[in-house]
Amino acid sequence: MSVLSIREKLAILSDAAKYDASCASSGSIKRDSLKSRGIGSTEGSGICHSYAPDGRCISLLKILLTNFCIYDCSYCINRSSSNVRRARFGVDEVVKLTMDFYRRNYIEGLFLSSGVIRSPDETMGEMVEVTRRLRLEEKFGGYIHLKTIPEASAGLIEMAGLYADRLSINVELPTDEGVKKLAPEKKPETIRLSMAKLRRKIEEKAEPTLQSRKRERFSPGGQSTQMIVGADKTSDDGILRASARLYGSYHLRRVYYSAFSPIPDSSSALPLLKPPLMREHRLYQADWLMRFYGFSQPEILAGSNDGMLDLAIDPKLAWALRNRGRFPVDVNRAEREALLRVPGLGTKVIDRILETRRYRRLRLEDVGRLCHSVAKVRPFITAEGWSPGALTDKAGLREVVTRSCEQLSLF
Repeated sequence: MSVLSIREKLAILSDAAKYDASCASSGSIKRDSLKSRGIGSTEGSGICHSYAPDGRCISLLKILLTNFCIYDCSYCINRSSSNVRRARFGVDEVVKLTMDFYRRNYIEGLFLSSGVIRSPDETMGEMVEVTRRLRLEEKFGGYIHLKTIPEASAGLIEMAGLYADRLSINVELPTDEGVKKLAPEKKPETIRLSMAKLRRKIEEKAEPTLQSRKRERFSPGGQSTQMIVGADKTSDDGILRASARLYGSYHLRRVYYSAFSPIPDSSSALPLLKPPLMREHRLYQADWLMRFYGFSQPEILAGSNDGMLDLAIDPKLAWALRNRGRFPVDVNRAEREALLRVPGLGTKVIDRILETRRYRRLRLEDVGRLCHSVAKVRPFITAEGWSPGALTDKAGLREVVTRSCEQLSLF
């Protein structure tokens, strides 16, 4: 086998990492390189992102330590039976790449994941060593996200939390049955136990110590997880139920959804149920409704015949069309919780509405100046001098709304 150059390894292992989600740095603590006399800074509110043509974040150096793997998960392009080209970075190479890229202003942090080589502890040990050297030897203050290995020892996970801004443990699939069928070498109970231990450690370190009265630094960005969607037949309703349990059980910062697309490999014969990227997008929007808009998981798809999100319209508009009795909402009198249910009104717009109406009553054109698409909002609100009349209950309202406004994201 020929020896690969660093450039060749980077091409292979950055491409192999594109299926790993969760590369935002929001939630980290603020660090200032001028005060710490190190290299690299990060703001508590997050770092600036750039995006690839497919919409994925590329502001971090996002790589695998290696795409060799002892596991043979059916949905993974890097599974042991796959015929992909393999490569492996050494610890020195990852540290040097990170620092070189940062000094050239290409990146603002590192996202590091890996296939499992020889044993979980050996692989995790190398990943921890990368972060230790970056923090202690290179004085790197930029953002670091580590994808940890559930089977690795608790001591290694704890060391990872000392150096990384965020840790994540993949739940792999929405159901235990899916994991057992498609990733039989992995154990759902081991994954859950590791996530629970990490949650307890984060909570423990968040309490001020008796001696210093300060909180110890440990994964300040919390933990997140990634879920493959579309590799099995779990409905969107089942996926959102699984996500709601994860948020409640482990206090996750995010559940990241990764759309499964059939891998160009004859050994994979998994089904493609829906257009994958649009389904992933709608799941993110539904997840956003649960986290920031006060929607419970059951009501998002209540009334849906097949338990799947509508790919043509966003989940909040779909919910409003199924619950027209809740509308119209008076923008001059309604509580914030009711306004959050109005299609086309985001949290920032609602805050501005609440602030403005303290001084005067809002008209429809006032709302139009605050939001992106008054056409979407108009059938669901009343305002000074405006009532939708029979428009809210019109049989063809869905077509009216989708024709008259550009479909926008909740993000």
